[in-house]
Amino acid sequence: MTFPLPRALDLPEFPWDQLAPAKTRAADYPGGLCDLSVGTPVDDTPAFIRAALADAANAHGYPTVAGTREVRDAILAWGARRGMVDVGRSGVTPTIGSKEAVAWIPALLGVRAGDAVLVPEVAYPTYDVGARLAGATPIPVDPTRPGSWPDAPLVYLNSPGNPDGHVMNKEQLRGAVAWARARGAVIVSDECYAALPWSEPYVSEGVPSLLDAHVCGGDPSGLLVLYSLSKQSNLAGYRAALMYGDPALVQAIVTVRRHSGLMVPSPVQHAMALTLADTEHVAAQRSVYEARRALLLHALACAGLEVDPASAAGLYLWVADPTAGADSWALVNRFAELGILVAPGDFYGTAARGRVRVALTATDERMKAAASRIASRWR
Repeated sequence: MTFPLPRALDLPEFPWDQLAPAKTRAADYPGGLCDLSVGTPVDDTPAFIRAALADAANAHGYPTVAGTREVRDAILAWGARRGMVDVGRSGVTPTIGSKEAVAWIPALLGVRAGDAVLVPEVAYPTYDVGARLAGATPIPVDPTRPGSWPDAPLVYLNSPGNPDGHVMNKEQLRGAVAWARARGAVIVSDECYAALPWSEPYVSEGVPSLLDAHVCGGDPSGLLVLYSLSKQSNLAGYRAALMYGDPALVQAIVTVRRHSGLMVPSPVQHAMALTLADTEHVAAQRSVYEARRALLLHALACAGLEVDPASAAGLYLWVADPTAGADSWALVNRFAELGILVAPGDFYGTAARGRVRVALTATDERMKAAASRIASRWR
């Protein structure tokens, strides 16, 4: 008997591998490539965070999976500032970036073959992947219409959304909570762009959380929120993120993570604690993205391109060409002709076709170059 390994998993092709031809074309443009296809921060990690990492570098022992008391208290204080219910230290834990949590939560909670996992119909691909890694079936749904959802043990929400920047208001979130509680289902809400609102009422009031007391009725049961410091603090390389919610769910996840050695390094946990306590650097980084966003919005308007008016928060502009129909790849290639790389809507589900995602994560110099090319040379 033979055992042919590796066996192929039921996973889609890694999306960004498909962008290689467009990237090659864009890189040949005089003046070089402007890569607006990914959400990788390009600005410096704040100096006080780097110093915190260095201060904790004598980390000779294994880190705690559940998180140090310092970082868990910092997570709880961060949640309180957002108006989230108090879940206690047993309801929070650091994670190895939010992508790790998104990809593995279904499996860690015992979702299995035959189960369905509901994912937003326009969404970051890893929600789909997380369902598949557990052997479950991902089902795309409109996150604002829970009355149309099929039964499932687990639902992913993403607000503000990647790629479209849509924000679910409190009423819509309450509808999702009511649906889940009527079925004993779990909701996992990925809120990693919550610090980057652009439109009212979210600029003045903040992006609402699934665990806002006015959304969940003060009860975190069956609810989990994910958050990342990658975007707000330029910590993508630190893999610094968190989980906040129902203590029973968090502790079940922590137990499996302890068995499998999924732990955030101790120096990163210390740096996270100081980062979460400081709001000044978050506001400063938001101002940087706000200026880049304004520059791109003006250029896209000059070119006659359409930006989704519901893109209220986040690091991306959700763009369509009203004259070009529903072919996202044609739009990707048109941008590539100007030396600009963007991501096709096809990466984010069939409901996303016809649009491209344009990221704000490029240097000021590259952003200005892209804006100039779009405004002056699109037609």
